[in-house]
Amino acid sequence: MPDPAGPPPAGPDRAHQPTVALPVIAAPVAPAGPPRRRFARTLTARAVLVTCAVALVSVLVTALVAVPLTVRGTERRDQQALAAQARLAADVLRGRPARRDTAGERLIRQLRQQEIDVYVIHAGQADRPGLPQQLVNRVSAGRDVSGWRLINGERALVEGRTLPGGDGVVLTRATRTGPWRQVLLSLWLPLLAGLAAGVAAGLLLAARLARPIRVAATAAARLRAGDRAVRVPVEPPDEVADLAYALNGLAAALATSEGRQREFLLSVSHELRTPLTAIRGYAEALADGVIDAADTPATGRTMLAEAEHLDRLVRDLLALARLEAADFPLDPGPVDLTRLAVDAERTWSDRCAAMGVPFRVELPAGAVPAYTDPGRIRQVVDGLLENALRVVPPGAPVVLAVRPGGADPAGGGVLEVRDGGPGFTDDDLAVAFERGALHQRYRGVRKVGSGLGLALAAGLVRRLGGDIAAGHAPEGGAAFTVRLPGDPYLTRTPG
Repeated sequence: MPDPAGPPPAGPDRAHQPTVALPVIAAPVAPAGPPRRRFARTLTARAVLVTCAVALVSVLVTALVAVPLTVRGTERRDQQALAAQARLAADVLRGRPARRDTAGERLIRQLRQQEIDVYVIHAGQADRPGLPQQLVNRVSAGRDVSGWRLINGERALVEGRTLPGGDGVVLTRATRTGPWRQVLLSLWLPLLAGLAAGVAAGLLLAARLARPIRVAATAAARLRAGDRAVRVPVEPPDEVADLAYALNGLAAALATSEGRQREFLLSVSHELRTPLTAIRGYAEALADGVIDAADTPATGRTMLAEAEHLDRLVRDLLALARLEAADFPLDPGPVDLTRLAVDAERTWSDRCAAMGVPFRVELPAGAVPAYTDPGRIRQVVDGLLENALRVVPPGAPVVLAVRPGGADPAGGGVLEVRDGGPGFTDDDLAVAFERGALHQRYRGVRKVGSGLGLALAAGLVRRLGGDIAAGHAPEGGAAFTVRLPGDPYLTRTPG
């Protein structure tokens, strides 16, 4: 038989055949990498800015608290020193205020060299102008003076001491602007030191914080590139550890999911290849004239059966692909599960009898109302019954049971499919509804389907608001229990 995929035969018409333009397949575009970083937007820059801001605020707050305390302490020391000098001057001048001896003159010169003005009061008058008359009168009245006063229009520290006979001596020192200025001028040094410490701390902090983030970003890039073996080291702090746990869990989940997908694709490809191989073999036999005319109808029936098998596989794949999509059609409404089981009995009793399998239906006395899509739930029942009929040996039963979900009619209903087949192990029950899981385990061991039916049934039941579970049947095989919600209209009160 000539190969249809081989080159066409040479001939005079070949040169006149039209040239077919093949579509140009663009090379896959690699995913865009991370945007180019600006330093101002990096974690390092922000950490440095934050630590510098903290250092600046700390220096300023310290200055606001320390400068007034420093100035007040300086002024208090100046006042105490001036008071001591005032007492000394009073002791020197005591008993001879009207005349200044050598000791008194020398003391006055020394005080003035220290920027201290000395006023001697005699007979209610200061020896030189500058003192307020109120201050002179106070000292002449025999009262000492201590504190701040305005002297010649300037704020000055004043210490006045009385002498015998209504005389006195007053020492004044102009206010020093130096403490504030000196403290403020010296502030730039700790400020620069704080900013330098902030930059250093910011760089260290950013390096410490950014390292696990860079490691996580590198791991995410490797995951995107297809490396499922990548793992991120788990280290403190807790937030970084949580990120590492999340990435490691994601990598493990992706590896598991992709492994199951590969197994599923292998299973599906095997199932698709089987009917295709049969159809191709019979088609080649028909084309080569190997099959007699009398055997042609039987061959056509075999090819039709294999084509229907192939069509069923494709429809199951499409249904699974659309199951989670928004356009998957569902038309729920009130359904009597008892009547649905009776209809299924008419179809499946003959099929089971033809294979020597007893088929039994267990029904309650009355109706079992539920709220579901009758077509979809019948699809689920047919799929479960087909799976049971595939594995049970002749003579073993297949049971379809219906019972209410509770005493309340609005509690929904339960459908159960049981069989007397080989059943499942406890490990099988945990993965019974995963695509291709049981097919992969039992292929070549016993009769298995495509591995799609149970996954499709579980997806349909859950989309309909119900629940499906697998277990062990009292008949010795597997049991599948489908719970469906009740009719919401049965719970409404009239009005």
